[in-house]
Amino acid sequence: MIHRCKPGLAIGARLRMSAVGIGVAALLCAGPIWAAKPAAHGRRTAAHPIVILRTSLGAIKCELFPEIAPKAVSNFIGLATGTRAWTDPLTGKMVHRSLYNGTVFHRVIPGFMIQGGDPLGKDPERAGTGGPGYTFGYEVSPNVTFDKPGRLAMAHSNVPDSNGSQFFITTDTDSPATYLNGQYTIFGQVISGQSVVDKISKVARDDHDRPLRPVVLEKVSIVKPALTPSGHHASHK
Repeated sequence: MIHRCKPGLAIGARLRMSAVGIGVAALLCAGPIWAAKPAAHGRRTAAHPIVILRTSLGAIKCELFPEIAPKAVSNFIGLATGTRAWTDPLTGKMVHRSLYNGTVFHRVIPGFMIQGGDPLGKDPERAGTGGPGYTFGYEVSPNVTFDKPGRLAMAHSNVPDSNGSQFFITTDTDSPATYLNGQYTIFGQVISGQSVVDKISKVARDDHDRPLRPVVLEKVSIVKPALTPSGHHASHK
């Protein structure tokens, strides 16, 4: 759970992913598929993977940070591509398909963030409570903070190490969400489409910050990183 202050309002808006229906928490066992490895000078090494979030209001392109949050990056890619098994909370069955395609942004707050990645997000009564049927630990680094808009981070509940599938992206604002530092796993950064993030955050919403008209995450695509000379990785700053 997190809290934030809206201008003139009391603290209380929360990013949350309820532990209801998640079952017994299970830490990720498999090694990250995008783990960054050091390379000798002059050799070529993999650049950061890129994810394209195609929404009903436009595309958002993010660079992922496997050296900062290897578990989160591996998990996101696995759920996006269907290569990681997850339990569909609607059927209780384990599946190998994209968790994210066709989901909605179930919570949006202008000047703060947009939140998605919930397989139950289309259900007004259960939105914000869904996940992949497992959880994994936080990855917090002092090298990457909420000091700029477009941070891609994992949402979680108030239960320790409760990362799952839900994520949020911070909006463009004059007041960066630095109060979130040290509490949430940042695993990527918007590099194109920040205006789409901001547009989504400003759609008409109800008293629970749910869009009145669904904003759909139509498709998530992972771009295989190209090889670049070592020492020339894109920066997460």
